[in-house]
Amino acid sequence: MNEKTISVRGARFPGRYIQGQGVMARLGTEVAAFAARAVVVLDGGVFAILQGAIAAALDGKVKAELVRHGGECSDAEIARIVGLGRAAGAGAIVGIGGGKALDTAKAAAHGLGVPAIIVPTIASSDAPCSALAVVYNEDGGVAYDKFLPRNPDLVLVDTAIISQAPSRFLIAGIGDALATYYEADSCRDSGAFNCLGMPGLEVAHAIARACRDTIFAFGAAAVAECDAKTAGPALERVVEANILLSGIGFESGGVASAHGIHHGLCELPDVHHHLHGEKVAIGVLAGLKLRGKEDEFQRVLAFCQSVRLPTRLADIGITEVTPEKLRIVAERACRPGEITHNEPLAVTSAMLVDALRALPV
Repeated sequence: MNEKTISVRGARFPGRYIQGQGVMARLGTEVAAFAARAVVVLDGGVFAILQGAIAAALDGKVKAELVRHGGECSDAEIARIVGLGRAAGAGAIVGIGGGKALDTAKAAAHGLGVPAIIVPTIASSDAPCSALAVVYNEDGGVAYDKFLPRNPDLVLVDTAIISQAPSRFLIAGIGDALATYYEADSCRDSGAFNCLGMPGLEVAHAIARACRDTIFAFGAAAVAECDAKTAGPALERVVEANILLSGIGFESGGVASAHGIHHGLCELPDVHHHLHGEKVAIGVLAGLKLRGKEDEFQRVLAFCQSVRLPTRLADIGITEVTPEKLRIVAERACRPGEITHNEPLAVTSAMLVDALRALPV
């Protein structure tokens, strides 16, 4: 496929994106612009920490029911939030927390046909800006990707809160953002479609490249700032890359083997205590091996080491690498219709096993 044969391209974006220190205080004003009543889905991990600040931000502006997220973005949890929203007469769903709480809120807002307002408390993935919810089984395995018809109406990112989270979350977000350029590049080379079902506009590839360049330039400094619990200039740049640039870049540029391998890795109980972006980083490295891009593999390997991202299967819990485990990962990643097949070569499970075996030990 070349430019002369392509008649329709596309890209998608969140409605609004606001980032800065202390912007959580604006939550009530921002929500009130969409609805007088809302259900606020708050991640259980930060419920006790943020409950008071959220109530204060909403007080006098929006009538809101605060709900503790159940922990998994599953069909059952989405249905529970839809039911609560319907009972409360909610005109908006607000998701606050990590990726699974945010994905649940997005999916529930879609189920109710109301705006979705997203407030990430960690920069661990590009989930906040996307029109995608990764739905998991109750045992932690990936069930399916739920593609939504529109992106969140507002994404509100308080970097003062994000800087107080453990650095591991920011690092995982860097791992997720790392995939953005390489997967968009694969889709561009193969002609694979993006999340709109069409090739990405040039802006999508420019944003994906900016995402990669930003994390390469500022990643190590941002991790150091986060270690010091400081929302400094490097952290601000990397949070923007992790959440906004990566979110736009993956949806509009396309996804490929890095996330397909992530899905395969999630089939193993060994990895269930590791974060999405940590597994995606392994997927990026294996994908570069798959494509025979050894120079870029070495560049990415050195970068991952500089920001404390996993580079070995043992780093994500697979301390005993058996043929059976590799077979499970590879077959799940290569099943028919999987995004791994967006690569510009015919990928087989045997090829993927070889790529995983070629990772550092």
